Amino acid sequence: MRAAAILGLGCSPKDLKPFQTNSSIEWRLGMPSGGDADAILLFGGDGTMHRHLGQLVKLGLPVLVVPAGSGNDFAGSLGLRRVRDSLAAWQKFSSDRRNVRDIDLGIVVPETPTETRSTQAARYFCCVAGVGIDGEVARRANALPRWLRGNGGYVLSMAPTIFSYSPVRVKVLITGADQQWNVRCDQRMLLAAFANAPLYGGGMKVAPQAQMDDGMLDVCLVAAVRPLRLLRLFPSVYSGRHLKIREVEYFQTARARVETENAMDVYADGEYVCRTPVEIGIQRSAMKVIAPA
Repeated sequence: MRAAAILGLGCSPKDLKPFQTNSSIEWRLGMPSGGDADAILLFGGDGTMHRHLGQLVKLGLPVLVVPAGSGNDFAGSLGLRRVRDSLAAWQKFSSDRRNVRDIDLGIVVPETPTETRSTQAARYFCCVAGVGIDGEVARRANALPRWLRGNGGYVLSMAPTIFSYSPVRVKVLITGADQQWNVRCDQRMLLAAFANAPLYGGGMKVAPQAQMDDGMLDVCLVAAVRPLRLLRLFPSVYSGRHLKIREVEYFQTARARVETENAMDVYADGEYVCRTPVEIGIQRSAMKVIAPA
């Protein structure tokens, strides 16, 4: 068997050593090309995964995520919460290759004069794409030192943003049985999140019911909330109890379109993608992952 290892920021070949105990496996570093690998190990977090998604989809090889980044929500959503979880999954795969599953990926398609709606302009995401306060929080968190981002950086960035962010009018449209766009919501919002996986932002269960193999986006819309009330309610997102709050709307859809009064940043997996308006969808069985045994 041949395996390729992609090392994200802060990772080195020594992180690969525990996975190289099987002498029959031929290893190479970096993204493989064509048929020169049977599996890929990716060491890093959500940002590293996000940046490589397009190439990974094209290759179609089983991917094992090793949680070694500042944010590891994708790995956590797969049940790979620690390096030892990934190591156990790799040992199982090396022996019989049966612990592989197909998962969906989200797709963001920007619609601007320079980026018309096309597959070339599409960007994949593995966890959550969002518009609103989470984009400002992600921008602030990404500016922090890496060690701080990995130790509560998102929460540290959220606190000041709560008191400085002003809700904006967001229109969310979804498709019905006739595939025509219908307005689902048009109001001032703090957040519009479109989830393929249940976690983001360092363990927040923004979409606790999301599954990565159901062909649907879980949408969480948060209407305008006063800062002090938002500060009190914020901890509930870690348990998923925020779905019971009256300002929160939660539903599923296969496709959505997001429009705003003024162009707003769209972030996915904690990374800047583009600006609104955008169409957000799902690609079924877009990627193979090596899952926990």
